[in-house]
Amino acid sequence: MSATRAPAPMSATKRSGTRLRVTQARVVRSEWTKFRSLRSTVYTLLVAVVLMIGIGAMFAAITASLPGGFDAGETAISTSLSGTFFAQLAIGVLGVLLISGEYSTGSIRSSLTVVPRRLPMLWAKLAVFAGAVFSTTLIASFASFFIGQALLTGKGMDASLSDPGALRSVIGAAMYLTLVGMIGVALGALFRNTAAAISTVVVAFFVIAPLTMLLPASWAAHFVQYLPSNAGAMLLGGSYGVANPLSPWTGFAVMTAYAVVLVSLSAWRLRRADA
Repeated sequence: MSATRAPAPMSATKRSGTRLRVTQARVVRSEWTKFRSLRSTVYTLLVAVVLMIGIGAMFAAITASLPGGFDAGETAISTSLSGTFFAQLAIGVLGVLLISGEYSTGSIRSSLTVVPRRLPMLWAKLAVFAGAVFSTTLIASFASFFIGQALLTGKGMDASLSDPGALRSVIGAAMYLTLVGMIGVALGALFRNTAAAISTVVVAFFVIAPLTMLLPASWAAHFVQYLPSNAGAMLLGGSYGVANPLSPWTGFAVMTAYAVVLVSLSAWRLRRADA
């Protein structure tokens, strides 16, 4: 009597089937888990929110107490959103740390082992970061606007959300901060060094523009409006002392171009260089 051989047990890979495939959706889910599990993420976003609302309210209160009202180029809308330019430091640093932190700890090797094609990890980080930052700063932007207008209303200097450019400026503040953060992510992936990437963010958004004020106006007028901070700021309303300012959407396009170029360079390096 011949014995019938029992079928060999299925391997774990066969049993799980497609569950072991690396898909973009699964990589996004993994990056979201990492993003929200870090305490530094929550604290940094909280700092950005406090800066947006607190400094915007402070500038609005100071403006309301001045007999001369707004400075040249300022409006009720841009004044209430002035905290955006302080919050951008927190958002830029958060973007850098999102990926440079993995390089500093060496955990990037584990991430790239799980996602050997590499680029899906970068796209997932950018998607998770952009979604979290935009939704958080959008709420803070609306809060900044309404608190600022409440402080200005006593002097009859307030604006309404239905005023021309008001809604665009409020949403634009969140869009601006999201782009700042994505540039931070790209620089973190490009330099793979936290100090170098953060220094570059600070120079690009806090140092270069003020230094151009030392140049002759006839020189600065030809390029200062194309600096990333000055170009993106046009979305928030006001001219901010920029010579020959770009239109809001042109400025946004210029800043987006900076982000696209840097993300492309970081993607190229991620594919070409070892972790």
